[in-house]
Amino acid sequence: MPTLRKGIQFVLLAALAALPLSAQDNYEIQVYGSDTVAAGHTMVELHSNLTIEGFKTISQGVLPDEHQIHETIEITQGWTDWFETGFYIFTSYGPNQGYQWVGDHIRPRVRVPEKWHWPVGLSLSTEIGYQRPGFSADTWTWEIRPIVDKQWHSWYVGFNPALERSFHGPGVSSGVGFSPNFKVAYSVSRKLSAGLEYYGSLGPITGFDPLYMQQQQIVPTIDYDFGPNWEFNLGMGVGVTRSTDHLLLKMIIGRRFQFITPRLPHFLRSSPTGTEG
Repeated sequence: MPTLRKGIQFVLLAALAALPLSAQDNYEIQVYGSDTVAAGHTMVELHSNLTIEGFKTISQGVLPDEHQIHETIEITQGWTDWFETGFYIFTSYGPNQGYQWVGDHIRPRVRVPEKWHWPVGLSLSTEIGYQRPGFSADTWTWEIRPIVDKQWHSWYVGFNPALERSFHGPGVSSGVGFSPNFKVAYSVSRKLSAGLEYYGSLGPITGFDPLYMQQQQIVPTIDYDFGPNWEFNLGMGVGVTRSTDHLLLKMIIGRRFQFITPRLPHFLRSSPTGTEG
């Protein structure tokens, strides 16, 4: 597949051309689109992230992440044309650490249905869950993530201005943090898109952290279409602040399945306009 090889070369060259300038939550590295999984379908995704150059010492009780492999299983069930629920299982494998369970999150999400014909895609997810102390200083966290995106001819733009809150750990005193994520992509061919993703964790919304304490990462990526029920994303992340992992490789492989959906209560089967979805 020459177009796929060209896309992979683009990711590697763009990442290596940037200067790696230190741990972050490298379990689900993704800028979310506004669409939800269709009713009666289940999406199973594997997020695989390898920290090539990261933190080498223990910080706030958290193990060093250099050369750690993070594997996350994400299972998302579509209930209606505007509502889905996702569940995450986080795992890690690292030098002298072995293979370990890290934690779990749950993520309900609602969207503006396509039949409303809005000029942009819009959805809202909220994610809450637990991570073990050896892998995150803040063990219980909550996130609310507005999602706005737009496909215009060969161009795609997505923006996730997420808000995060810790309920247990040193981050509690910081209040609500701001973590903007952004993606722009261009369709190189009918199946291949090349893009650039940005991930940031800037600090409390009441006053951002100094630049050296912020986490900011640039990720050249490719998305390849293996078929209507598949998802594939590959990227090389480069940290641009000292509080960010310097270099990592991320990959997402997803497969959509169709099952019989249990019958939901009427208030969940009804769309926001009052008609059944």
